[in-house]
Amino acid sequence: MLIGELAGRAGTTTRALRYYEQQGLLRSGRAPNGYRDYDETAVAHVGKIRLLLASGLTAEDVRALLPCLDRELTGPVCEDSARIIAHRLAVVEEKLAALDTVRAQLADALSRSRSSAGRRSGARPDGLQRTSSPRR
Repeated sequence: MLIGELAGRAGTTTRALRYYEQQGLLRSGRAPNGYRDYDETAVAHVGKIRLLLASGLTAEDVRALLPCLDRELTGPVCEDSARIIAHRLAVVEEKLAALDTVRAQLADALSRSRSSAGRRSGARPDGLQRTSSPRR
């Protein structure tokens, strides 16, 4: 099948398929006219590539998993994929910890900013308005 048909059947774009080929994730033959030619297994293969990339793996990770892509991704993972997934999980957990730190710092800065602005405007922390004291 030609690249446009594969893109349509796999739910992606021809540009993505060319990228997958460039990254060594997908192989095609060539028709006599020079067009890319894919076999029927390419549809499932592209679906697995897309799933792995959407799961946070990199193209390099997926390339290392190519021998495992002939199996169902819902079953037990092959040894190579378990190692790669464990590494990627550690990277994601590091990013989450860093984001949690940033979130806490931003929340603290916002809280300090609001309390500082409240003091400058004369607003009371309990939300009540100040009343002017009567003149004598």
